[in-house]
Amino acid sequence: MDLLEYQAKEIFHKIGIPVLPSQTIKEPRELKQLQIPYPVVLKSQVRAGGRGKAGGIKFVGNTIDAIAAARTIFNLSIIGEYPEVILAEAQYDAQEELFLAVVLDYQLKLPVLLGSAKGGMDVPLLLDNLQQVVVATEFSPFYARRLVSKMGLSGELIQSVSDIIVKMYRIFQETDLDFVEINPLGINAEGKLMALDGKIKINELAVIRHPEIISLSAKSDLSLVSREQLDLNDRSQLQLQWLDWQDEKGKIAIIANNPDLGTLCWDLIRQNKEKPACGVVVPWDKEVEESDGVENLCLTLQQALEQLQDVKRLKVIMINIWASPSVNDKIAQKILDYYSPYIEKPVNHGRDERSLVANGSLLPSQRQSREKSTSNLQLSQGIKVVIRLADHEIDRFRTKSDSELLYWTNNLEEAVTQAISLAKSR
Repeated sequence: MDLLEYQAKEIFHKIGIPVLPSQTIKEPRELKQLQIPYPVVLKSQVRAGGRGKAGGIKFVGNTIDAIAAARTIFNLSIIGEYPEVILAEAQYDAQEELFLAVVLDYQLKLPVLLGSAKGGMDVPLLLDNLQQVVVATEFSPFYARRLVSKMGLSGELIQSVSDIIVKMYRIFQETDLDFVEINPLGINAEGKLMALDGKIKINELAVIRHPEIISLSAKSDLSLVSREQLDLNDRSQLQLQWLDWQDEKGKIAIIANNPDLGTLCWDLIRQNKEKPACGVVVPWDKEVEESDGVENLCLTLQQALEQLQDVKRLKVIMINIWASPSVNDKIAQKILDYYSPYIEKPVNHGRDERSLVANGSLLPSQRQSREKSTSNLQLSQGIKVVIRLADHEIDRFRTKSDSELLYWTNNLEEAVTQAISLAKSR
């Protein structure tokens, strides 16, 4: 369960992580009673990334401008999500910005501290400077200092940033989190620290043990979107979330069912001197265990595959999914169904997609979308697909799709290596 920024900052404040004076606004006219002196920044409270680039963050200097900006933000959809509230916050003159996070690594089954001396919106720069420390034994401030040292910080920042990391780990441990993140952690001219943005994701199975989180969540609708404001017939589009980093020269696209999995793939690919092109998240939660939810998830995955066919210079699609065995089975079958016409009857001998549709080789669910663009088929033949399904027996799918188009694995490092190898060999 993801908390909104203002909810995360409430938790930060309680544990002693510095945050700015702020006030939540449910409608623009409430800004007439704003208790924070201008200038202020207005932030859309949605879970999607890239709010600043999408226009969901605005700096204002007076009430009139604030009301106009708030109206715009309330009516702005960011990846299908409209804000229920806006956070009005004091402005802060940050001279430097850091990135800090504590993440539960499901492969290692250990917490990992992450830090970058280049935080903020420039994700490639952040990742180029990303450092990590695995918490392999009982946590102590030593781990925090080790991360700060690897980040290259010096002077008083060693102690002050280490203290922030220790507090973040305490939140992570005591609240059963999947991750807690501060990006950016601002540093002003006097060296004072301020958490300018924050993200918290609590493990859904642990929510019942934390009534304080349930109480916090009750303050706003924690659904991903306001259903009244969106077309219910467009549910697959509703779930598709494009990540806010891209590279026109990249050769590998990433599909993941979690933003952290997508970012992890991005980082691993860049560490191996290859350029990721873009990333898209097909969100998964416990609700998709129900039959309708799994079907919607699979349809959204198919939509992502279709849209990626139009990305220029793309050579490889890397799919990284972490779900239950039953969900993994359905996802694997959907991928196999989607590509089976290309595997069984490749269109490289003068036949086009219309002939496949005419003779029934395409599945009924695929025909309508495939008829819209024959170019997608031609492109898909040139794009290899590496599928990584964590902790899943994939041998039976590997034998069903014995071709040079699909590559199956349950190991992330193997998937990254395969994707990079395919990108370089073509």
